[in-house]
Amino acid sequence: MKVIISGDHAGMTIRNEVKSLLEEMGIPYEDIGCTCETSVDYPDYALPAAERVASGEFDRGILICGTGIGMSIAANKVKGIRCALTHDVYSAKLTRQHNDSNMIAMGERVIGPGLAREIAKTWLETDFEGGRHENRLGKINTYEENNR
Repeated sequence: MKVIISGDHAGMTIRNEVKSLLEEMGIPYEDIGCTCETSVDYPDYALPAAERVASGEFDRGILICGTGIGMSIAANKVKGIRCALTHDVYSAKLTRQHNDSNMIAMGERVIGPGLAREIAKTWLETDFEGGRHENRLGKINTYEENNR
C-alpha cells in the first residue's frame, strides 16, 4: 500500500502524527500538504491528492484540515474518489468495510492527535467486505460514469 497525505494550514499537527504512524507501520507515503500555518486554500491541496489516488499512483489518501469538511467535499469532486469524513474509529472501520473508501478526511479542530492516529490506523488496516456492498458501490459508479 502507498498513501498520499495532504492538508492545509489548519492540519499541521495531526498531519505530522499521521506521518509518524505511517512510518511506524512501514507504509510508504508522500506528503504534499502545505508547510505553513498561514491561510491557504484547501482545494489546492485536496484536489491534487485526490487526482493521484484516482489515477492509481497511490492506493489511499489522507486529508487533514480544520474540520475535514472542505477537503472531503473537494476530494469527492474527483471521479473515482470515495472520501469519507471520519472523526471516530467506528466510522473509519465501516467506511472501509462497507464503502471501500480510498480517502479519508479528518479535522484537527475537531479531534486530537491520539484519536487521529487511531482513526488512520483502523482505516489503513481494514479491508473492504465486498458482497452486498459491491452492488451499492456499483450503483454509485454507474451514476458517476453517466453524469460527469
